[in-house]
Amino acid sequence: MKIKTLILTGALLLCISGICTAQEDSLAVAPKRALDSPVLNEDSEPYNPLAPAKAAFFSAILPGLGQAYNGQYWKIPIAYAGLGIGVYFYIDNDEKYNRYRDAYKSRLAGREDDEFFGSISTSRLIDAQELFQRNKEISILVTVGIYILNIVDANVTAHLQQFNVNEDLSLKPKMNYDVLTGKPNYGLSLNFNF
Repeated sequence: MKIKTLILTGALLLCISGICTAQEDSLAVAPKRALDSPVLNEDSEPYNPLAPAKAAFFSAILPGLGQAYNGQYWKIPIAYAGLGIGVYFYIDNDEKYNRYRDAYKSRLAGREDDEFFGSISTSRLIDAQELFQRNKEISILVTVGIYILNIVDANVTAHLQQFNVNEDLSLKPKMNYDVLTGKPNYGLSLNFNF
């Protein structure tokens, strides 16, 4: 009987000490991480929240500079080719517009010495001016659109370069069996490991 009492008392003391220890651990306050200390993985660089804004600013100042800042040098010729094509078509449509406008002004003045006299009527000169004016405006819109796309590309690329892609985030197919019917259930699981 003494041995049973000693064993029960020892077991009770172990349980009580285990509970007390668990309570001490649960009440312990973990120190907070400083806000300015970067979160580092083994293979990643510290997060720089100003990198996307800086890349967009560089691209706004000089097209292609944001791509150079991001290290994507192969995009620089594409940006300049797009801008160059837009400027080329604006200049070409402007020259054609001026030719048809000068011919129309010449006809309004009563002269018959313009380059289109005899081949194009006055109403067709007006239509041609409207066509080339519209093409000039479209060229301006395309050029501005490519310029804005250059800025957005630099910003998005800078954001995505800081995106954490490692093994802690995974998408895996998973197959479960239904316990009632015994048939498999197919699906995908998205796993986050913190």
